[in-house]
Amino acid sequence: MSVDGMRTFGELQERLQHFVDEREWSRFHSPKNLTMALTGEVGELVEHFQWLDGKASEALEPETREAVRRELADVQIYLMLLAGRLDMDLLEAVDDKIDENEGKYPADKARGRSDKYTNL
Repeated sequence: MSVDGMRTFGELQERLQHFVDEREWSRFHSPKNLTMALTGEVGELVEHFQWLDGKASEALEPETREAVRRELADVQIYLMLLAGRLDMDLLEAVDDKIDENEGKYPADKARGRSDKYTNL
C-alpha cells in the first residue's frame, strides 16, 4: 500500500483478481461477457443522470452521489477485468489515448470548443 494509505492501481488489480479467483469466476469472464456486463453498469450509471439538466447533474443529493460513486466503481471493475482478460495495460492505453487526442485536438485550436477534431 502506498504511503498515503491508498492502494496503487496494480494493487487494486491484484485484489480484484484474488476476489475473482476465490470465487472461481474467471470461467465466466470472457471478453464478450465482461463487455456486456460493463454496458449494463454504464446503463445503471446513466439512470442517475437521465432527465437532469446540466446544473442538476452537478449538484447531486448525497444519496444519489453515493449511488453514482458505487456505479463508477462497478464500471471501473469491469474495465479492469476486461483489460486483464485481454492482457492490456489499461493505464498505458489511457496514456496513449491522451497522446493521440493531444494530436487531434491541439489546445490552440480546440480551446473552448466542443467540435470534433475534423471540424477544428
